[in-house]
Amino acid sequence: MEDFKKNLEIIEENICEACKKVGRERSEVTLIAVSKTKPLEDLQAVYDLNIRDFGENKVQELTGKIESMPDDIKWHMIGHLQRNKVKYIVDKVELIHSVDSLRLAEEISKQAIKKNVNVNILVEINIGDEESKFGISADEVKVLVRDIAKLDNIKVQGLMCVAPYVVDSEENRAFFHKIKDLSVDIMKENIDNVSMNVLSMGMSNDYQVAIEEGATMVRIGSNLFGKRDYSNH
Repeated sequence: MEDFKKNLEIIEENICEACKKVGRERSEVTLIAVSKTKPLEDLQAVYDLNIRDFGENKVQELTGKIESMPDDIKWHMIGHLQRNKVKYIVDKVELIHSVDSLRLAEEISKQAIKKNVNVNILVEINIGDEESKFGISADEVKVLVRDIAKLDNIKVQGLMCVAPYVVDSEENRAFFHKIKDLSVDIMKENIDNVSMNVLSMGMSNDYQVAIEEGATMVRIGSNLFGKRDYSNH
């Protein structure tokens, strides 16, 4: 049986340490429990430890869990989002982290107008230019942000990245630094409907470095929930 309480204590300690190192407040960082593939009882156990932000990768799994879990949870869509699935989640999630095209943003705007909601999104950057990952290149970010800013019922809250998988988290420091720099550049442009308050970066293997470089959200899965079982997925 996974000891969620102990796992969370270690993560919490690491977050505090990383914040302290660079003079940030602990309150500046939101821990998102990445609960993909995990059963409801695991989510409930983590919820009972006062975690309220949960991240899912698949729309079907997300909507199923929303129905079954307490309604004060803030749900984050962190996986690749197909346009035909947007309508199922626009009015149910706190934040869509993975917007990587204008076409997807247009669909989110369209569905948001239909449901009369405003949707908060992040633009996903493929910071390591990895072929296996979604996201746009760093060079394309500003143009995409400006285009999305013109759409109705959608607000760009910041940037998201999935850094390359590395054993030594220091190897990703430059990538996180670049995302932070990009966000500062975009903020300087004062684009209507765009804020750069959120930087969603850092996962189980590199979240401390991400926090030191300015992450406001870290997405932690295996360090909290234990190893994943993909046999049913």
